[in-house]
Amino acid sequence: RKSLDFLLLLALMSLPDSSAVQPSLTIYYSLSSGLPNIPEFFASVEVSGLEAGYCDTTKKKVEPKTNWAKTFLDHHQEQLDWYTAECVERFPAYMKYWMYNVKEIYNQTGGVHVIQKLDHCELDSETGEISAFSKFGYDGEDLLELDLKTLHWTALTPKALAVKPRWDSDEHRTLRISLYITKVFPERMKQYSAIMKEHLERTELPSVSLLQKTPSSPVSCHATGFYPDRATLSWRKGEEELHEDVDHGEMLLNPDGTFQMSVDLNVSSVPPEDWSSYKCVFQLSGGKEITTTLDKNQIRTNWGETGDTCSAQSLDPGGSAAAGGRRHSVLHQDKE
Repeated sequence: RKSLDFLLLLALMSLPDSSAVQPSLTIYYSLSSGLPNIPEFFASVEVSGLEAGYCDTTKKKVEPKTNWAKTFLDHHQEQLDWYTAECVERFPAYMKYWMYNVKEIYNQTGGVHVIQKLDHCELDSETGEISAFSKFGYDGEDLLELDLKTLHWTALTPKALAVKPRWDSDEHRTLRISLYITKVFPERMKQYSAIMKEHLERTELPSVSLLQKTPSSPVSCHATGFYPDRATLSWRKGEEELHEDVDHGEMLLNPDGTFQMSVDLNVSSVPPEDWSSYKCVFQLSGGKEITTTLDKNQIRTNWGETGDTCSAQSLDPGGSAAAGGRRHSVLHQDKE
């Protein structure tokens, strides 16, 4: 039941849907006591509503969740060191102080308890104004939110009124939170949002392969490594798009943030002399078509010699044929 309360608390402290469409920076912090199977402390960073990083006291390291975040931290060692120290040392101790503080006021000794902190700042793209807040939750309920103008805490529940006087009196800690939220947060938000925007607006072409499990199986046209996900993949005979004897697979997200998808063609009724008239066509929205002709010599199989990969990397100056090949090897094995 307490684990369910823990998840409900995450929902209670979540942001409005509109936060995802504006440049924003959000950090969730959580400390628990007496909860099995989860780290005692963890933190998650979101940029414009998308998770960018995570860390906890079990792994004791910062884990970038996107390619752009990994690249950024690789080139900004000072920020990686700062986040690591915050996660492993400073913030667990900081959150333990607040939890002990609340438990003492509520006259609690043991048991299962969870305290969470949510820091958020957001840029209004139209006005240029920045809004920010910092608030705490405790055991499945909102607790206190800091008024950044008065530097006093606002009780979010009647029960939290008992906590407010003590937190108001801790002026040093309150001032540190205020300076962090109003000075450090906005600068990092602008920095991260600009990098993420550039990353999301990029275009990556796929590597395309023809795959077949057995001689009687459909031929699967598989495209992987493309970005963004606004793309189509189809089979054509001549200039006509085929719908019969065609099975479209779902689009999937690759670990590196690119996408993959496939479309199968039932070739059991296709005469060998007609194969060359069939083509698999990939197209990013607004981009050029990439065509792959149905050719037995180009099909990767599971029963004999494999054909060559039909690669679109030559159309992408920044692409890597080797990287594309590695993705195909893994994906082909997954299909077996």
